[in-house]
Amino acid sequence: MPDDAAQIRTLIEKWAEAVHRGDLDGVLADHAEDIVMYDVPPPDEGIRGLAAYRATWPPFFAWQAQGACFDIESLDVTAGTDVAYAHALLYCATPQELAEHPTLRLRLTIGLRKERNRWLVAHEHHSFPHD
Repeated sequence: MPDDAAQIRTLIEKWAEAVHRGDLDGVLADHAEDIVMYDVPPPDEGIRGLAAYRATWPPFFAWQAQGACFDIESLDVTAGTDVAYAHALLYCATPQELAEHPTLRLRLTIGLRKERNRWLVAHEHHSFPHD
């Protein structure tokens, strides 16, 4: 059985693949009911709960369907016994946006907790650097 860091890496990679496919069930898998997310679009105070998290994805999928990518460039995971965090850089842009800003990356931080021997995403923070 893989170690915790490897399990978390796989969980995040599967999540990113689900986002890329526009697979809402796959995006929601392995997320805690009480998730807190700070996202690029408002609300600035973030969202709380799986239902609110679910509601954020259809508009993103519609934007992404216009040809945008959502691909992990780098991913680092640190795992403890029952809590862990990961940070990543992702390509999240249309081809035109990447052509105009080739270094543009989405910053992602994820906090996880282990419940009943299963890792769950309890926190996500997505951001772009400001110029």
